[in-house]
Parts: sequence; C-alpha cells; structure tokens
Amino acid sequence: MPARRATAVVLLAALGAGLVAWGSAGPRDASLPLYAAGVALDVDGAVVDVPVGSEVALHAGTRVLDDPGSRADDVLAAEQRAWLASGSLPGGADGPYADMVADALLDLRTLLLDDGAAVAAWTDRWRYVWPRDAAFVAVALARTGHGDDALDVLGFLERVQAPDGSFEARYLPDGSGPPDDRAPQTDGTGWALWAAGEVVAAQPADRQQPVAERLRGLVTRSAAGAVALTARDGLPPASPDYWEVAEDELTLGTVAPLLAGLESAPALLELLDEEEAAAAAREAAGRTRDAVERAFGDDTAYGRYADGSVADAASAFVLPPLQPRPLAGALDAWQASAAAMERPAGGLAPGAAWKSDGISWTPQTALYALVAAENGRPDDARARLDWLDAHRTPLGALPEKVLADGSPAAVAPLAWTAACVVLAVDALDG
Repeated sequence: MPARRATAVVLLAALGAGLVAWGSAGPRDASLPLYAAGVALDVDGAVVDVPVGSEVALHAGTRVLDDPGSRADDVLAAEQRAWLASGSLPGGADGPYADMVADALLDLRTLLLDDGAAVAAWTDRWRYVWPRDAAFVAVALARTGHGDDALDVLGFLERVQAPDGSFEARYLPDGSGPPDDRAPQTDGTGWALWAAGEVVAAQPADRQQPVAERLRGLVTRSAAGAVALTARDGLPPASPDYWEVAEDELTLGTVAPLLAGLESAPALLELLDEEEAAAAAREAAGRTRDAVERAFGDDTAYGRYADGSVADAASAFVLPPLQPRPLAGALDAWQASAAAMERPAGGLAPGAAWKSDGISWTPQTALYALVAAENGRPDDARARLDWLDAHRTPLGALPEKVLADGSPAAVAPLAWTAACVVLAVDALDG
C-alpha cells in the first residue's frame, strides 16, 4: 500500500466520526449499539429520537407519537398522512416495497426542518446537513411529487454555499455555518449541481424554467466553481470525499460527483439564458469525462485512486443516474466491485480498503440498488432492496449500519439510505 494511501487509512481509524461516523474503530465482526429505533414528532411537533426498546406507539401511517391525552398529535398525524398522499409512492401501495418506501419518505419528511435543512439523522453527532446527503434527499422528494420540499432543501444549500461555489463538509441545521474545522469537500459542489438538474427535470415542462430560476444562485455559482476546479486538465485537486478523511491524492469519490454536476449544468444554464456559461460547462464536462476515463478507467477499473487501486463504492458515481450515460468500462467495473466490498451480513462496505470489521453500510448497499435499477439489473436491485427491507429496525427505520450477525446498528433512520431506497424503487417502477 503506498504511503499516502496508508496515511488515509490510519486517519480513517483515528477520525472515527467521519462520513456520518464512518468507520468507528473496532475489531473484526465489531459490535456497535443501535442508537435509536427511529425518529418521530412529539405532541409539540418537535423531532425526537425513539429509544431502542421503547413501548411508544405511532399514529398509523405516520411518524407521529400517539399521545392519548392530546389532540395536537392527531392534527400532526393528519398532516403527515396528507403530505404522503400528496405525492406518489414508488412501486405502488400494493408493491413489495410499499411499507419500506412509505416509511422512508415519512422519515425524510420528519428529518426535513422548516428552513429546508435536511439533517442526516437526529442523533446528536449526525444532526447536521451534509450537502451530499441533502442532494439525494432533494432528488427523492422531487421524484415522488414533493417538489416544494425539494426546492426547500436546495434553497438551504444555496444559502450556505460560498461565493466561489464551494461547500463545507457539513452545516449546522440553522444554517449558521459548519460545526467544526473539518476540511471542505469539493464533491459538494457537484452533488448540489446534479441535484438541481434532477429536481428541475422532475418538473412538468412548463415549470422547469421558473424552478430553475429559483435555483439560479446555486446553479450559476456551482457551475462556475466546477468549471474552475477542472480547468487545468479536467481533474480537480485532491479533497476529502464521502469517506471524510484527509487525502493528498485525487479520489474517484471527488471527481465523479463534479462530473455529474458538470453534465447537468448546460441544460440548467440554458434555461437561465446563460449561454456562455452553458458552453463553458459543456466543454468542462467533456474534458473531465475524458480525463476520468483516462485516469480511472484505463486498467484501474474505477477504483478509489487513479493507479489501479482497490474497488470503491464511488464506482457507482460514474453510472446513471449520476451520469447521463455510463463512462467507458464503468458498468463492468461497478459490477465487479461489489464482490470486493461484500460483508458477512450481506450488505456492502464503502470500499475494499475499508477496515475488516464485519459491518455492512446501508448507504452504499442502497446506492448499489439504485444503480442496478437504473442500469438494467432489476434482479440485483431487488436483491439489495430485499436485504435492506429485512434489516430495518422494529420501527421500520433504515439504519446506517448492520452488524455481521444481521443486527441493525448506529443511527436510524439515515437520510441518505432512505433517499436511495426511494429512488431505487422509483427506478424499478420505471
């Protein structure tokens, strides 16, 4: 293992709480508690974690605590049911994943605060907004007919974005800034721009221009930032990515989201009559696509680094729905990557270089379900979705992790996982 890559792995073990607490240090087949059975609204409308083993009851079809001594919770429950009914349910109410999708959507709604802050989870170390997670939440909401909520999520990202189009790794839910001095992450610019394109595309044709106009600041800043980052040779500088560890070598997890954003940018900018910027983004997308295929695709199988490195879940980022079409050789590389990341309980790790602690990660497993559904692998998608459905908490929430013995662990629900599940079933629905 090259020294710089070894440094990243050491940092991964030391940081502990990166990537929504990615990689908590522990032995093979590590044990980790489930921090919450799920999330709910109390009688005052406040978001609360539901303790593991709690005897509390929820109003049917909602994430609202049932308080027999109050009528306020009845109103909250009616509001959540009406919200769910106002959109579509991927797979249909009689589909095999109806219960999981409905619960996932209700969890996303409960974790979405009034100002558009889509927090990753409610347990304290996860109660922040990661641009990556929020991007997926916005797309899931838009695809299921909750367009105003999707725009609120992207509006939050627009408010916290720096003038140069960059993002911090995560933000406090009040939008006042980052919670710590964690390094900014370049991938956030790409994720926000990709999500903006997906949210606009999900609108009826006559609404796409006005919706794009609402996102003008986010789109123009993100596009300019992505073009600048890839101006030299199509590849941006090294940055932390979804592993959230320091990197001095470019990862696929950084450049692939930027490419996704650049591919989305021209259509958005043309809706905004920004023809010069659209042309610049189109040129940058072509340059970056060629550079990624050359650096990561030639004899490297879209691994984490550009020199023949081990498999990484970021190989999913170079396929639809993140890209308009697969990069050369990407589908074969992505399919091969799963075997290298398989964990004892049946889920996936974030990469083959992730430490051998026996823990499956639901965001990567759900992401692979989504990519399988989008790329003509419905049986693979269903197998992943079946596994996720079987490893929910007793409250029906999708946890962040699953231990080697199949027990749900860490936070529940995790917004990124919930969003990917909704999108995967929507893709199967076709």
